[in-house]
Amino acid sequence: MDQHLAQKYNVAAPRYTSYPTVPYWDNELFDLADWKSALKKSFSESNSKDGISLYIHLPYCENLCTYCGCNTRITKNHRVEEPYINAVLQEWERYRAILGDIPVIKEIHLGGGTPTFFSAFNLQKLIEGLLQDTHIHPDAEFSFEAHPGNTTVDHLQTLYDLGFRRLSLGIQDFDPKVQLIINRHQTYEQVRLVTQLARQIGYTSINYDLIYGLPLQTLDGLIDTMNQVASLQPDRIAFYSYAHVPWIKPGQRLFTEKDLPDSKAKNNLYEIGRSLLLHYGYNEIGMDHFALPGDALSHAEFSGNLYRNFMGYTHQHTQLLIGLGVSAISDSWYAFAQNVKTVEEYVDLVKHDLPIVKGHILTADDLVLRKHITNIMCKGYTSWNQQLEPCEALLDGLERLKALEEDGLVEINPWNLKVTPLGKRFLRNICMALDARLWAKQPQSQLFSMAI
Repeated sequence: MDQHLAQKYNVAAPRYTSYPTVPYWDNELFDLADWKSALKKSFSESNSKDGISLYIHLPYCENLCTYCGCNTRITKNHRVEEPYINAVLQEWERYRAILGDIPVIKEIHLGGGTPTFFSAFNLQKLIEGLLQDTHIHPDAEFSFEAHPGNTTVDHLQTLYDLGFRRLSLGIQDFDPKVQLIINRHQTYEQVRLVTQLARQIGYTSINYDLIYGLPLQTLDGLIDTMNQVASLQPDRIAFYSYAHVPWIKPGQRLFTEKDLPDSKAKNNLYEIGRSLLLHYGYNEIGMDHFALPGDALSHAEFSGNLYRNFMGYTHQHTQLLIGLGVSAISDSWYAFAQNVKTVEEYVDLVKHDLPIVKGHILTADDLVLRKHITNIMCKGYTSWNQQLEPCEALLDGLERLKALEEDGLVEINPWNLKVTPLGKRFLRNICMALDARLWAKQPQSQLFSMAI
């Protein structure tokens, strides 16, 4: 990549798993009754055809990974498992009462934290409780995030028997020096064993999470990690940029900026990693994702059916995503809602109502911009008709995009926009030009991680 462009566009930018982004939600205008109304509207419009998605946040980890930006609770006390699962099932019952009709479940994802912190027995209790008196969509896909160091055959078999066919293993980097400073330890053999066992049981898609830009990470170490990963041939790879946000995640203060590669070195890490993944036969999917040609994500990329939500890229599309558990975010397309962020408050609030702390009801302009930002993130292309969707905010965004067009990142035509091959590396910057709320209220402090 052109180092000048990399430096020019290395600014704080959202990842656009939603629009508006969470810091720009109109929380003061949000009302729980409005959320329930938007929820029921979306459910009635889409449930019978497309079904709904469920994201369940399982926050517990035995150890703190210092790079992590997720909402976690660190403990070795496994007596917390059952009360937490009971609270999640109680929240689901509250949603069931609002929805009224029988939900069609198309997607379940267990995220964290560390879902495999929970015993296989308790995970079975959770999933059976969620699926009780529901219909399963014919194209349903269930997935979970797993730690290579504590995922057992019992975990794999139990979840497989419940319908899970995809798992994601958090690896980040195999370099022992990097693992030590980020406090994330797993060996190649542990990863190989879990991968092998999952495939023997019948899992059809295995993802590895890798991160570039970590403290003490080197090109040689990354190349070695990539070679080891390639030998195991995971179906998908998420190759993320490390998000250094110590003002949000104090655990990241255990190392300093001096331990991190500078912007040029970080960009080199990405370019080398990306070129190796392409060399190994992976297709580049949207932003930060790669998949083998036979994987469903590759099919979705080339058929134009790729979709993106708070869980990342998916080949599945549902209009309604319900997030259960502490800090989980729900999306009805017309509105967002986020649960409280501490376990104690969550368990207490769910006894009385939905444990929601904030949210956003999308305006007409929000809905127009959300559609175009989603198209850009997923398809690298979007089109519009100003007569059918009059939106001054869109016109303003297209004006801001002219500077990116001059740099060769986009091609703008009278009624459509296309991301160039060079621009695919700058999707966050392209979408940011359309982000009317960000431009209307420039942040006084850094809210997002750096784009490069």
